[in-house]
Amino acid sequence: MLDLELSTTLLSILLLPFLFLFIIKWSSIFTTLFPSKSPPNSTTNKTPTSYPIVGSLFSIYANRNRNRFDWMSEILSSSPTSTFVLHRPLGRTHIFTANPSNVEHILKSHFHTYPKSAFFRMTQADLLGDGIFNTNGESWKFQRQVASHEFNTKSLRKFIEQVVDTELNDRLVPILSAAANSNTVLDLQDILQRFAFDNVCAIAFGYDPASLVPSLPQVEFMKSFEDANLRIAVEGVREFAKGLIKEKKQLLNEKSELDSFDLLSRFLSSGHSDENFVTDIVISFILAGRDTTSAALVWFFWLVSKNPNAEGEILREIYEKSESPIFKEVKDMVYTHTSLSESMRLYPPVPVDGKQAVADDVLPDGTFVKKGTPVAYHPYAMGRSEKIWGKDWAEFKPERWLQRDDTAVADQRKWNFVGRDPYTYPVFQAGPRVCLGREMAFLQMRRVVAGVFRRFRVVPAFKDGKEPVLVSYLTSKMEGGFPVRIEERA
Repeated sequence: MLDLELSTTLLSILLLPFLFLFIIKWSSIFTTLFPSKSPPNSTTNKTPTSYPIVGSLFSIYANRNRNRFDWMSEILSSSPTSTFVLHRPLGRTHIFTANPSNVEHILKSHFHTYPKSAFFRMTQADLLGDGIFNTNGESWKFQRQVASHEFNTKSLRKFIEQVVDTELNDRLVPILSAAANSNTVLDLQDILQRFAFDNVCAIAFGYDPASLVPSLPQVEFMKSFEDANLRIAVEGVREFAKGLIKEKKQLLNEKSELDSFDLLSRFLSSGHSDENFVTDIVISFILAGRDTTSAALVWFFWLVSKNPNAEGEILREIYEKSESPIFKEVKDMVYTHTSLSESMRLYPPVPVDGKQAVADDVLPDGTFVKKGTPVAYHPYAMGRSEKIWGKDWAEFKPERWLQRDDTAVADQRKWNFVGRDPYTYPVFQAGPRVCLGREMAFLQMRRVVAGVFRRFRVVPAFKDGKEPVLVSYLTSKMEGGFPVRIEERA
């Protein structure tokens, strides 16, 4: 199956330049002879026209300079079913959906029909190996059980809290304070990525890369993660990880159990000593923890900076807590939680996620899925769907997640957070693959927001009023970083 797909892809690459040049020259004749296959009820100015042989190549080329997530969001919003079949050259198709019923079908009720795609697994195999985010079937199920057990322990939760507080108070706050005193421009995206990387390495390996120190050094292990699309960098990541694993194993041989609480120590102490297995699963969690929380916080700080009312409500909530709030207090910060949820609605850390059908199927909206077809659900488009969020979907509006507690005395009524079902809001995946670290991610983000906003105001410093541009590899980022000035609060 994989060999056939690769052969087809190679043939497409060889033939497309000739087909493209030929069709561009004779486009007027071609469109007359072969009318559009677009459905009659679609919005013609948004739905790509498809032709025999070349599919929607013209539309793909015409929109080549656009943000592909915005382009697909427009297409899906114009579709009556919020689903679109993109026709690629040589008869290949790719299905995109922003329909909650379809998402539930893919991620839950027909979970085994839609595993990770062969293409994704192949492209990420060098880095992730057979780790939990790059495998299917029994291997995935076993890793999920192991990881789920560890994530539910109170000792790991306490360890994570200590790691985050230490990194926040000893590194992040001093760097922001220095920037405020010197009135320098910081790349907050880089700072938050370093913060998250130090945290997740300590949690996963018990190792401190010390990337978030005043000199902001270029840490080789972190750089290897940045460049992990290059084989030499991938080898660097895996070799470094295996070196740490060998050190931990040696310590474990010297005493009956390890006294550290990081994930690696836990896996080894519980008998999971296979080097490749442990390397794969720990690298997977580093990749997930590093990029997702930092991406979510970057867009959060940007959106709140443009909404002073929301910032005021967050500050009011922060000042109601002690000066150094413990995680239990942070957990009660409802408005901050809703603001984070709202920012991830508009800018989900993973804007689109793909699967591949292993059998013929029909989605709830009637879309036929042929075996082998790539199928992607689109959290970015879903967050911009008028069908789901109403006409004010473009507004940053935390209140859409809130509801008054009518059971309390009138003057003591508080807001309650009202979440959406995970298939309408699949920011943390859903179904059997739902994110294990969701609650801990929210706790960490609320703790960072409280620690930063209590002392500082974050002021975007884009030149000439420029707006940030979303780019995505595995997670969403701001193109060129997030320049800010930091101001001390009175």
